[in-house]
Amino acid sequence: MGFRDSFKELQNKAQQAMNGGNAPPIPWGSKPGSNVAGAAQATPYWQPQCAPHVPVSEHFKHEQGNWGWGNNEAQNYVDDQANSFHTPDGALVVHAIIQHGHPQDDRKFTSARLSSHQTLARCRGSLSARVTAPVAAGIWPAFWLLPADPFQWPNDGEMDIFEAWNGDKTNHTCMHWGHFNGEDHDKHRVVETPIPHIDSPHGIRFDFAWDEDEGNGNGRMVWYIDGKPVMKASKPPGTRPMKDFRILINIAVGGNVCQGTMPQDGTYEFVIRDLAMWDAPPGGWDKFSKDWRNTKEGHGM
Repeated sequence: MGFRDSFKELQNKAQQAMNGGNAPPIPWGSKPGSNVAGAAQATPYWQPQCAPHVPVSEHFKHEQGNWGWGNNEAQNYVDDQANSFHTPDGALVVHAIIQHGHPQDDRKFTSARLSSHQTLARCRGSLSARVTAPVAAGIWPAFWLLPADPFQWPNDGEMDIFEAWNGDKTNHTCMHWGHFNGEDHDKHRVVETPIPHIDSPHGIRFDFAWDEDEGNGNGRMVWYIDGKPVMKASKPPGTRPMKDFRILINIAVGGNVCQGTMPQDGTYEFVIRDLAMWDAPPGGWDKFSKDWRNTKEGHGM
């Protein structure tokens, strides 16, 4: 979910690919297999405390503003407890609050865009979270990665772990590197996965595992949904090291990706639970290598 001036064209291409046949939906409430349980044997090296007495700013920077964010989006990202907070049961919550009739233009469509102070910090590891996302026309929630500031988009890279938009219960697992032309075109990859119950209170687990050669910058990445590998990608040499990447969590409103559709008045809730970075992926590195061999790459955008 980056600054994609040409995203509408890319979205149309992705939609055409989707019309050719979707992947099977991720079953709701499926019990993670033994490989996912293996994540418990790994050691978390970052696990933010999400408790009501801990301010969100302890772990995240609030990126603020209403300048459209490269996609003609309508929201004003703010640092406000109504838009981002922790719950007593340890969840991180982002609210997009839609009030078309508000007398102040900058309060009509408020939301939060959180950028983690913590980076991936290692050349290999795994990031996980359990997500309950809003599903509505004009709403675009995302859980994704960008390099730490300063960076150049799309040259330095972007990984989208969860994103869905405009009321469609489909996750778009994405990787972006380089430009949108010439040889760089193949660096942009996506897999669409139907997730009928992404808005369920139980939530859906997402994992992103990476393994990078610190010497030459080559690397392997695998994305998982509820323990199932859904996409793999190679990391081209010369791009930003994986250890530089940070987490972003946000809800965008309207804009190009939602084809100009605006949501109805209301509060749209994005819940992140069990957020953590691990020293090994679900099931360990041997399973990661097997998943890498057997998992498909995304199609071009």
